[in-house]
Amino acid sequence: MAPPAETRVFLEVRRRLQSALLILGEPKEGGMPMDISITPSSLQVRTPGGCTEICLPAEVRLVPSSGHGLQYVAGDGLHLRLQARMEFSTKLTSMFNQSSEAQDCCTFYCQSCGEVIIRDRKLLRVLPLPMENWGALVGEWCCHADPFANKPLHPRENDCLIGDAFYLVNLRSDTWQPSPQKPKANTKVICKRCKVMLGETMSSETIKFYMTEVIMQPSERNFPIIPRSQFVQSTVAQCLVELSSARSTFRFSVQGHDSKPYILLWLLNSDSLVIESLASSRSVKKFPLLEDILKADSSSAQNAVKVLYQPCIKSRNEKLVSSWESDVSVHPLTLPSATCLELLLLLSRNNATLPPSLRCMNSFQVAFLKM
Repeated sequence: MAPPAETRVFLEVRRRLQSALLILGEPKEGGMPMDISITPSSLQVRTPGGCTEICLPAEVRLVPSSGHGLQYVAGDGLHLRLQARMEFSTKLTSMFNQSSEAQDCCTFYCQSCGEVIIRDRKLLRVLPLPMENWGALVGEWCCHADPFANKPLHPRENDCLIGDAFYLVNLRSDTWQPSPQKPKANTKVICKRCKVMLGETMSSETIKFYMTEVIMQPSERNFPIIPRSQFVQSTVAQCLVELSSARSTFRFSVQGHDSKPYILLWLLNSDSLVIESLASSRSVKKFPLLEDILKADSSSAQNAVKVLYQPCIKSRNEKLVSSWESDVSVHPLTLPSATCLELLLLLSRNNATLPPSLRCMNSFQVAFLKM
């Protein structure tokens, strides 16, 4: 007996606009009659082959009578726009605020394997660093010789300085020390267990840990097991949102620690909530946003940032890369090179899950990164 026909349901809700885009994909057997029922709290699609039902999170309510712009798009299915009401605030918690809370002791873990990197570190001060190219602006501030020349900002003992996507930590009081390979030069800091690059040594006492590789939290808490893809998406999404808010920049050049560009990113919006489902003959109550596998008990949709991107590996988009590199409004975001490739893979996979009409915008590809 043939399996029931599947109907894809894709819903993007914009919090600020209080609107929603609903796309109902075609069943595998094209041209099949479809009965669509929309209530404030659920969506139901019936075909001769089965029924697809999505129960919305309690925070999201649709306005069925507001439906407009119904159209058929080849390859996608039916498009319908609706008004939506979201009864909760999804304001992003700042990574800096999370890290700068007064803590008795913090422990740094390798995110990939859980190895303890720094145990029970007492942080008396957690401070944000100025923008990475702050030194180039000193000439505009001072009427005399640069007082900061050749004076890098390094943390004191019991300090943690927070950059765009990294922590600077002083290791003077720690027994754990990296194994420097080249004196007076930046060297990689490698996890002793899984051999992942965690950061770089900046001086004999200062280590730069990348936020995508390390988890810092109060020592009384256990190590949180977070899927790697989920952690990378969430961390990068938060970095993009915070940098765009603090510096009014929406274009980013993601580069490796070797300074090679890997991805050009353009932040479109940070107020999306995406609910996506492949139908079956039973009720579908989970929301597989951007991930192939989610916990079976998933009961809420995910907030996401919507980005445009272009890969830069293997000399792709050289003219565009050159143009962005010379543009002062483009902000560089440095990550380990392996993580840049991970991020590119995630973006490509996320792009492939979108309805075909949403995958491209002008010459860029489109993806969502969940927060």
